[in-house]
Amino acid sequence: MLDEPEFRRWMESARKTLMSAERDVSGGDYNWACFKAHQASEKALKAILWGIGKPCIGHSLTHLLNYLSESLEDQVPEDILDASITLSRYYTPTRYPDAWSEGIPEEYYSKKDAEEAINLSKKLVEWVENVWRRLSGKEL
Repeated sequence: MLDEPEFRRWMESARKTLMSAERDVSGGDYNWACFKAHQASEKALKAILWGIGKPCIGHSLTHLLNYLSESLEDQVPEDILDASITLSRYYTPTRYPDAWSEGIPEEYYSKKDAEEAINLSKKLVEWVENVWRRLSGKEL
């Protein structure tokens, strides 16, 4: 049995996080936009996992995708897996100065990085929504 209210709750947060990432780009906070793109993707993956009754902890998008794939007994498209690999790199170094030998995270991310991260996250979120539609037979 699917838990649609829990899926929708997590997805709403994922969408709002993506909108916040877009605001960060306009404000020049590129490292935070990259981090939030990761977070939006993580929330979307956790949305579907909660929705199918298989919640999972952790922050690695790749591991969440693999767990989802096993749970659904379905293959994850290669472009979605690639997006998860790129976005997973934004979890820690975007926030912590000690992830870098010098400087601060704000010095290491560009507008291009942030825009790419947001686009990858949108792609992953859309994929999750499509999988949910297929499972539930309902439009979002």
